[in-house]
Amino acid sequence: MLIHCASFFFTFPTKAIIINAETMYKEFYGLNEYPFNVTSNPRFFFLSRKHKEAFSHLVYGIREKKGFLEITGEIGTGKTTLCRMLLNQIDKSTKTAFILNPDLSELQLLQSIIEDFGINFMRKTKWDMIKHLNKFLLDELTLGGNVVLIIDEAQNLKPRALEQIRLLSNMETENEKLLQIVLVGQPELRDKLNSPNLAQLRQRITVRYHILPLDEDEISDYINHRLSVAGANGSIIFGTDAVNGIYAYTQGVPRLINLVCDKALLLGYVLEQKNITDEIIQKSINEIEGRIQ
Repeated sequence: MLIHCASFFFTFPTKAIIINAETMYKEFYGLNEYPFNVTSNPRFFFLSRKHKEAFSHLVYGIREKKGFLEITGEIGTGKTTLCRMLLNQIDKSTKTAFILNPDLSELQLLQSIIEDFGINFMRKTKWDMIKHLNKFLLDELTLGGNVVLIIDEAQNLKPRALEQIRLLSNMETENEKLLQIVLVGQPELRDKLNSPNLAQLRQRITVRYHILPLDEDEISDYINHRLSVAGANGSIIFGTDAVNGIYAYTQGVPRLINLVCDKALLLGYVLEQKNITDEIIQKSINEIEGRIQ
């Protein structure tokens, strides 16, 4: 028979059950919220060994005013969440702008940056915006502050926009950079920056880090961390075989782990079972892959 929840379908030798997509399994497991949402919520962020290293690189580059920083990683490795955690923990004397969608024209990108810094300006000409940004940076320097621009999905930056970013990095004094620029993106960002026409920009990048997926021995800690943040009381158990099955499928990519675990908890709810077995994991993986069971 077919069990349906929103866009989820499971096949069992039982009567058809319709699961309320709003309440789902939270009440059954005693959770305050869903532990495996794929949104970039820094409260759920798990500092793996690789993420600790990436975070340390970011903090160092920003604190020491290194100018250009580059953070890359495959899809789903937690780059955006890492940025949000950095924004939550950054010193109050540091002003930040966070651009999530940089697929903009040169002028639109510049306008988005200035608006995110909270800079007020009337005329929206390129010259006027750069003048206001430069004044803002000098004022922050006078106050002893720092200024950081983070551009997520930077592999989508158009060539002219990348050139504009390079020009912004020219804003400096004799002793230090006025603006720290963090480019965050998929591996395609590195390929783009390796093009001959971006040699000037590439040579200015002083801090680089590539985020790898979680190691196999971190998967269980990752799952338990997210369950704990969501209010789990220890009654939800992902067995050793289940964790091994999760790693075999996801290879440690956090977003994939979330997808598998979320479906596994939904299936566990349907079966009224809080011990998540490898059988449940494999059924969940089959569902994600669209395999007929």
